[in-house]
Amino acid sequence: ASGGKGIGGRTRSIRERVPPLLTDLYQFTMAYAYWRAGRHEEHAVFELFFRDNPFGGGFSLFAGVHDCLLFLRNFRFADEDVEFLRSVMPPDTDPAFFQFLRCLDCSGVTLHSVPEGTVVFARVPLMEVAGPLPVVQLLETSLLCLVNYASLVCTNAARFRLAAGPKRKLLEMGLRRAQGPDGGLTASRYTHIGGFDLTSNVQAGFLFGIPVAGTMAHSYVTSFTSLEEVWPQTLSAVNGDHNLVDIISLTKGWLSRVCELLGAEPGKIHEGELAAFLSYAIAYPQNFLPVIDSYSVGCSGLLNFCAVALVLCELGYRPVGVRLDSGDLCKQSLDVRRVFRLCSEHFSIPAFDSLIIVGTNNISEESLAELNSKISVVGVGTHLVTCTKQPSLGCVYKLVEVRGRPRMKVSEDPEKSTVPGRKAVYRLIDAEGHPFLDVVCLAVESPPEAGLPLSCYPLGCNHTALSVTPARVTCLRQEPLCSAAETRAKVQSSLQTLHPRHKRLQKPDSYTVALSQKLHNMVKEIQKGSSNNTNFLLAN
Repeated sequence: ASGGKGIGGRTRSIRERVPPLLTDLYQFTMAYAYWRAGRHEEHAVFELFFRDNPFGGGFSLFAGVHDCLLFLRNFRFADEDVEFLRSVMPPDTDPAFFQFLRCLDCSGVTLHSVPEGTVVFARVPLMEVAGPLPVVQLLETSLLCLVNYASLVCTNAARFRLAAGPKRKLLEMGLRRAQGPDGGLTASRYTHIGGFDLTSNVQAGFLFGIPVAGTMAHSYVTSFTSLEEVWPQTLSAVNGDHNLVDIISLTKGWLSRVCELLGAEPGKIHEGELAAFLSYAIAYPQNFLPVIDSYSVGCSGLLNFCAVALVLCELGYRPVGVRLDSGDLCKQSLDVRRVFRLCSEHFSIPAFDSLIIVGTNNISEESLAELNSKISVVGVGTHLVTCTKQPSLGCVYKLVEVRGRPRMKVSEDPEKSTVPGRKAVYRLIDAEGHPFLDVVCLAVESPPEAGLPLSCYPLGCNHTALSVTPARVTCLRQEPLCSAAETRAKVQSSLQTLHPRHKRLQKPDSYTVALSQKLHNMVKEIQKGSSNNTNFLLAN
């Protein structure tokens, strides 16, 4: 099934999920201090980036941009918001500040970003937010909240897609394991963008138009104990014949024939399981896909499925397949596929050759890579939506310019130092079409040119210059906003162009991010100036 409310639904969702008070208190205390000092009209620029690629991998996907834009578009304080702030901020806060907040919006804010769904790398400035100093300061926590998890879970989904290969269907089914309702919705949305085909989350299908899927749980199967609970006990053929067929008698006949074919013991077959399968098949004869491991796959579940599926085929319906949710999925899928093939050949039922097998047993990235091709669809929950290998991407939002002057955080920990100034980011492409280096330049610099050598300074390489000659150059902030479908396609095209050594799931090669000559020189000058300015008290 598929649906979607479109842009109106997403806008309402953002207003509910990210109101302007969803931030840290110190954003308001800083905004007040800026306002109190008369700095509320100063123009400032912040940048958003992360310091390390997640999951020990070689890349990330940037996501959450569209939600950020919707948040900015709807950013304003209601009277009740301002009254609450009045009650929690220090009592000596000037009352006029609250009137200032009441009139605040993001009409003076600009956002420039790497397009959503782009493959990105550590230390690259992904988003630039510019505007009045207190306003862009207030946006920090909310923007980070919208981008951090979205990018992380989107990247995780892309890694699962790489492990699964391009053909296998992937179903996200992690809502019950997610960190709250919003975490579940965000996971469904961005795992779909990252490469998953389906979700079990109905609300995500409603809001975002993601195809939804699901049939039954073990509780449905174990709720039945006897064939007497099946009602109605008849089903008409699909060809328009309105004569009702006694489906229980027909199923018993097919079950005997299946047991004879496979040499199975009828005494081990669970009657309640058969009743559950029949009841569901009567309700949804065109969507019959039961979970077959409630008791025993080989001794009961698979036999019961084949009997009911053969009945449906006789009546002109097409059963869909089975779901395996426990045990050794690889071994069981081989056994299941073998039985399907035997039934197809022995009973001359070609539909059994196209039955699918769905695997859903606590799938991780590693176990997914080990699954054989017999499993057509894989459902992933916990390890996908909770990002068990790494719980946070660690995006940060740092000041890089005030009043047109560059600003830099100079830390004793070099990893915590920032790169000052407004910037442009260019991706250099080699002759084979693979990106090989992202260069960060000052915004006022001329862009690198294809076919011309470029001197740059890779980050973390002790100030050693590198000379490169790109075959092609792209600006990472040139592309317009895309629809969700276009973004999803962009993810896969971006990953396809990435060199295999950079997208290996285990021990990938590091991708190079470098500063231009001019930007490198600016960093050195500011660092030197910062060191010289430590004696300003003595100078006075």
